[in-house]
Amino acid sequence: MIGGVLQIAGLLLGGIGMIGTIAVTGMPQWRVSAFIENNIIVFETIWEGLWMHCIRQANIRMQCKVYDSVLALSLDLQASRGLMCAGSVLSFLAFLVAIIGMKCTQCVQSSWQEKGYIILAAGLLFILSGAVELVPICWVANTIISDFYNPLVNIAQKRELGEALYLGWVAAFCLIAAGAIFCCFCSCCEKTRSYGYSAPRHYSAYNLHLNRGTESSYSRSQYV
Repeated sequence: MIGGVLQIAGLLLGGIGMIGTIAVTGMPQWRVSAFIENNIIVFETIWEGLWMHCIRQANIRMQCKVYDSVLALSLDLQASRGLMCAGSVLSFLAFLVAIIGMKCTQCVQSSWQEKGYIILAAGLLFILSGAVELVPICWVANTIISDFYNPLVNIAQKRELGEALYLGWVAAFCLIAAGAIFCCFCSCCEKTRSYGYSAPRHYSAYNLHLNRGTESSYSRSQYV
């Protein structure tokens, strides 16, 4: 019962992390314009993402344009494209593997031991996808903070942390938590299985010893 609840909880966290990772990859709110000092034009907001940049005017009209060239992007955004795509693929693959390894899934004729290995693989994939997602999120956030406090950077070019970064941290946490749940579940099952296998052996050896003692005493009494 507890094992089924843990599996469902891990699958839900993994699903939330997978959806969040895919959403963050396509969101343009990675870098948001900062309204500081003389830059007080609040009627226009600039969003910069991995694939496009958008300009929103007075919360009414928004125009988005896809980047003309990948080489025009900064190094952190170029690397973030590949890492976020890899994280999305890994999280989706981990989610599928976790569904196959669930106790209630009967699409694959496999033993409980094979199911445990499948769950362990899903947990490791979830942890890997969360770690891969954290790299670009933290990298871009560090670049934004460094440029914000750098006096050599023009005020108009300074940016703040966008909503996509916060959502990315939450999604990565959900993926790592799901992977930890699946890995702990697999290790607990292995300990229970090894204890269950070792207990009958001692019991059988003890019964065998009693049977031998009974047979020997019975044969001696007949001999007398």
